[in-house]
Amino acid sequence: MNTMKVMKNGLIAALLSCTAVAAWAQEMDAGEFINEASAKGIAEIETAKMALETSEDKHIREFANWMIKDHTKVNEKMREIAQQKNIEMADDAGLLDQGKAMMLELRDGEDFNEAYINNQVVAHEQTIELFQRASRELDDEHEELHKLVEETQPKLQEHHARARQLQERMNARN
Repeated sequence: MNTMKVMKNGLIAALLSCTAVAAWAQEMDAGEFINEASAKGIAEIETAKMALETSEDKHIREFANWMIKDHTKVNEKMREIAQQKNIEMADDAGLLDQGKAMMLELRDGEDFNEAYINNQVVAHEQTIELFQRASRELDDEHEELHKLVEETQPKLQEHHARARQLQERMNARN
């Protein structure tokens, strides 16, 4: 009985990973990138606003203000490119990112700070991966989008590094 359950779970995991690999292997078009990147940007902005409302930690608040400023700027540039190319841009964060935002709403004080920074580390890892993929897979005809991707990647790396520093700082206190 347990062997069948293990085999069934293994088969499901294998199918899911094959599906993920197949989806990853597809080339990315400009609309796909703009929608996913803008949704992630909106989620960054919204969770940063929650951090400003909830956290009293000055480092968290400085980081949140930085996230709002930088991600708003990138989303505005993406919006301009999307309008020029007649590409619909997401105006709502993706369901996964909304779920993370809702999880953060349930926290307060130190728990919120830890949840927020842990979320920022993971969110920036995912966003860096998205921008790296866009750098490799976007059509060459989207020169202005390639330029934005290349300009934004170092900033995302800075965000990730600072989030990791804050995460380590919090872990050292616990």
